[in-house]
Formats: sequence, C-alpha cells, structure tokens
Amino acid sequence: MVGFFAGLDELVRTSDVVVDRPRGTARPRYQDAVYPLDYGHLGDTTGGDGDGIDVFVGTATGAGVTGVLLTADVLKRDAEVKILLDCTPAEAELARAFLVDLGIGGHLVKRVSGSL
Repeated sequence: MVGFFAGLDELVRTSDVVVDRPRGTARPRYQDAVYPLDYGHLGDTTGGDGDGIDVFVGTATGAGVTGVLLTADVLKRDAEVKILLDCTPAEAELARAFLVDLGIGGHLVKRVSGSL
C-alpha cells in the first residue's frame, strides 16, 4: 500500500506542473484577490472539481510535496485537495490565508518528515 504523501510524490513526479496563475496575478473572478504563490495544476490528473489537481508552488526548490490544503467550497458544492509543492511553512500559511480570504477556507495538513 502506498502512503498518502508517497502517492502525491508519485503524481508530482509523473506529471507536468502547469502554472497558469503566476504569483502576483489577480484571480479571474475576484480582481482584488492576488495569488501569493504560483498556482496551477498537475497535467493529466483529475481533482475534485473534474479539472487537474490544484497545486501551489513555493520557492523551496527541491523540497517536494510539503503538505496539502483541504478545501470545501460551499458555493461550488465541491471539496478538493490542493498540493503544496516546494512551499516553506510561511508560504503554506500564505496559501491557506488566500483561500480563507476567498471564503473557501482550507485546512492545512503539513507533511511530517518521514510521513507517508
């Protein structure tokens, strides 16, 4: 059995990371909301909304999957996992706060060293 984070590592390793909203870009529907990190998805994957699995990409190059944000968007009536890739602890918090500001919220699950 593959552990949760090991499975995410494999998805990232075998997928293209597509950044379609670079850090500093305004969110299309909410122009006041500016992405604090690069944001996009993993190519050839399917997330909770039917699109690719969402990913926030930080600046800790080589750190890999550092955690996930679990979200529930009542207006869209969906729940998703957003991967935190190469994110420092401060960047993970920036991503979480961004989702809170959007009214989505997010529960941060940090990867603990050696966790599966």
